[in-house]
Order: sequence, then structure tokens, then C-alpha cells
Amino acid sequence: MNKLNLLPIFNVCFFLIISLNFVHCSTITSCSQTPYPEICNYYMGSNYTTGQEFFGTLAVDQTQFSFRDLAVKVTTDQALQAHRLISTMDLTSFNHQAKLAWADCLELYEDTVGHLNRSMSTTNPTDSLTWLSAAIANQQTCKNGFTDFNLSSHLNSLPFILGNFSKLLSNSLAITKATITTTTTPGGGRRRLFQDGFPTWVSVADRKLLQSRGATAATKADVVVAQDGSGNYKTISEAVAASAKSGSKRFVIYVKKGVYKENVEIKKSIKNLMIIGDGIDATIVTGNKNSKGGTTTFRTATFAVSGERFIARDITFENTAGPENHQAVALRSGSDFSVFFHCSFKGYQDTLYVYSQRQFYRDCDIYGTQDFIFGDAIVVLQNCNIYVRKPMSGQKNTVTAQARTDPNEPTGIIIHNSRVTAAADLKSSQGSVKTYLGRPWKKYSRTVFMKSSLDGLIDPQGWLPWSGNFALSTLYYGEYMNVGSGASTSGRVNWPGYHVIRTATEAGKFTVGNFLAGDSWLPATGVPFDTGL
Repeated sequence: MNKLNLLPIFNVCFFLIISLNFVHCSTITSCSQTPYPEICNYYMGSNYTTGQEFFGTLAVDQTQFSFRDLAVKVTTDQALQAHRLISTMDLTSFNHQAKLAWADCLELYEDTVGHLNRSMSTTNPTDSLTWLSAAIANQQTCKNGFTDFNLSSHLNSLPFILGNFSKLLSNSLAITKATITTTTTPGGGRRRLFQDGFPTWVSVADRKLLQSRGATAATKADVVVAQDGSGNYKTISEAVAASAKSGSKRFVIYVKKGVYKENVEIKKSIKNLMIIGDGIDATIVTGNKNSKGGTTTFRTATFAVSGERFIARDITFENTAGPENHQAVALRSGSDFSVFFHCSFKGYQDTLYVYSQRQFYRDCDIYGTQDFIFGDAIVVLQNCNIYVRKPMSGQKNTVTAQARTDPNEPTGIIIHNSRVTAAADLKSSQGSVKTYLGRPWKKYSRTVFMKSSLDGLIDPQGWLPWSGNFALSTLYYGEYMNVGSGASTSGRVNWPGYHVIRTATEAGKFTVGNFLAGDSWLPATGVPFDTGL
């Protein structure tokens, strides 16, 4: 018998109800309703026809067992197999660059197993959706490492990456999304997500720290970093290593003014870390790793953070590789609930990598040329200055390149109440350089500019194709109530996926409260909103 047709008559959820009598089914209850029904039937049917293996290994209340739980459990098992496969690969035919891409994959699949385990154990479908999307970003980034080096042929050695695992992830995402009930209340329900200008997930003590400066910050910090030896450490990396011993409590690092030439990486095991500097262009962390120099884009970051609830204030993150060296990331964040306040991000191509999960940027400066705000996070940049720099000769500028690969991902780049203008080096020649708001890196790319000032450097078409007609009907690009000489939508592209947002109801989907935190329509402190926003 063909294993793909093991359950042709009844779905898995119905089967489990009959045989086990305590199944609670979610909105999607049938493999036939998933994006990849044959994959669903094969793995959930052939491997779990009795349900016993699942119930023997999953530590959840069986009375709450659902079709969604089963889908995520199967996907988790396949992620474990993928990680084992990658970790035991024969690398004798891999050159140095291929081994670098492989090392990324090994770490990313380990991270994916963690995301799936958390998704399986949570009762909050919004959290689960976030973590499943992060797993999708990891898988795509693993592939990107090989394509960065023009080594796509090596992907044939990684069957799980190209095969069924991605389809299982997509199925789990669709099933999970169907469990979420939208409860927005346009014009009402304005529960405060902000206090003193900070998201409410930032504690009162953290807000006070973020509002402190200089000597005050130093006295409240756990450790001080100073190049002149007046602190506990001379490098940020040493202070980050010390924070690993702090357990789960908030650990605060105060970095005195100076230029810190180092590449800093904050692993996922280091959570609740806060770094406070002496101000933009006073405290600078800088590096120059780049893809042209033989590093994957993922590894070019001067500063990379994965541990959740990371907060930074008053720091400049910089990559000085220059436009001629292609991808060169200043900051990469895959930190859930990360906050960047009064920070600056300086680079050229790929400056700010909003990699995955929930992120918020307030009163920040971002500099770059091509695709310089990019990634697959759920992210809002609010009250920020976006400075477009001078690119290489013949190159076009694109502010964003969002990387949503599945229509059920909750991800997107939202730029709200901000300004897009020419940096000093572009001002004199901006008329000869075309600049666009973004282009679709992946099929379901989603980016919205709303209530922002767009200067005249923005090309009348607004948006640039990636390649031919790729993604033009599946992307979501929106503009709402922007102002400035580059904000007119009369000459914009006529793609099926481009939208001039005309109602507060539609725009409200992308507010900080509704898009980033998944709650009711909530204003950000100090930003004028119409009723409903």
C-alpha cells in the first residue's frame, strides 16, 4: 500500500477521537485542509496510527491534546532527525566556504529544535506562530549560506532542507494560525502597551535604567566596560561572557564612550541582557566582516544577539566594509522581545538584519544603501530616521528587503512615523541615484510605510522588483498617510500585491499594538493617531 494514502477516508483528528475519546480539535482538523496534505497524511498517519508513540513522549495534558499538537510534534521529530543528519555529514568534499555554510546550518537547526519544543509546550498560539516562523527563517538562512557562496549544488547533500521538513513546518504554521481568534476592536479597546514611551514588556526597573545616562547608568549597572581600564572590563565581549553567570535576572552592562573594535555575539542562552552606552556616536561597536571576504551574510554581523528580551540604548552599531564588499551586517537580532532605543545602525548593503521574532526600534538612526533593513522578524521601527547613503556606481538603493516565505507567517517590516531621507554623502548626487522603498527578497514579502516622511529621493514607482515578476502578486506592500515630496502614490507600481492603504481599519493591522504584540489597537506614546489607531 502507498503510505501516502493511509488515511484516504477519514482525517487524523477524527481517527484519534474515535480511538482515544479525549481529543480536542483545533480549527483545522484535517490533513486535507493543510497546504501539503499528502505530507501531513504520510507523517501523521504512518508514524502515529495508534497515537501511542505520541502520547508516550509528549509531556502535555492529554485532555488538551489537539491536531495542532500532533502536527508540531511530528515536525519536531523531523527537526531532530535533520539536526542529527547535518551533524554527522561527511565534509571531505566541502571546501572552506561550504564548511562555513554547514556550520551555520548546524547551529540553525539546533535553534529550530528549540523553537519547535517551545511551540509544542506553549498554550499561547501567538507565541507558537512566532517561534514556528523563526524556525522557517532558520531553514531559509541555512540554504542562503550555500547560495551566498554559489554552492547551491551542496544543498543536494541536505535532503531535509529541500524536502519534507519545510512542508511540515508550513503545515504546522497553518494549523496553528487557524487556532487564533482575532479580537481587535477598531476605535476602542485601547489597552496601553506603552508606558513612558517603552513597551509594557519592559519592566519599571528597566525603564528607569533606560532613562538614565552616564554616571547614573554606571552606578546601576552590573558591570562597566571602559577602554581606559576604569571599568570592570575593556571589551564588550568580556562583559557579555560574565553575564552568562547571572542566571535569569536582568544583567546590565554600561559601556563608556569609545570605539570598540570587536565582533560581539550574544547566544540564545544569554537572556535578559541590557546594554547602555553614552550615546549615538559616543559609544560605538564596529567591525568590517563581509560576504565578499568569505563569510556568510549571517556571520558578517558586528553585533549579533539571539537571547530573548535583549535591550540596547545609546549605542552605535557599525559595519565599515563599504558598499564594494556587498553584504555586511552591522546588527543582527533574532532576539524575541528585543528593544533598541536611541541607537544607530551604520552600514551599506544589509545594515540592519531584523532576523526573526518580535522586535521594536524607537528613536533610532539607520544608514545604508541596498536592502539595508532586511529579514523575517515581526518588527516595528517607530520615530526613526532612515538615511540612504551613496551606493556603488550604477547601483540602486532599496531601503527594505523583507523575507517572509509563507503566507501564514505573522512577520513583516513596519516603518511608522519615521523619516526617509538622503545621508550627507548622497545629498549632492541623489538625483542620479534611484532609491526605492523596498524589493521582495522572498515570495510573501510584507512591508508597510505609514505616517512617515518620504523625501524626494524616493523614485515615483516606489518599489523595485527582485527578478522579473517574482512575488509581485503574493507580496504585501502598503503605504498609508505618508507625507513629503517622495510620498505621492500616483506613479507607484501597479503590482497586485501593492496597496495604497486608505482606511484606518486596514492601517490598524500594522500598529505596534496589533501587529507587534498581537493585541488591540494601541497607540505609541507621543505619536498622533486618528481614532481607531
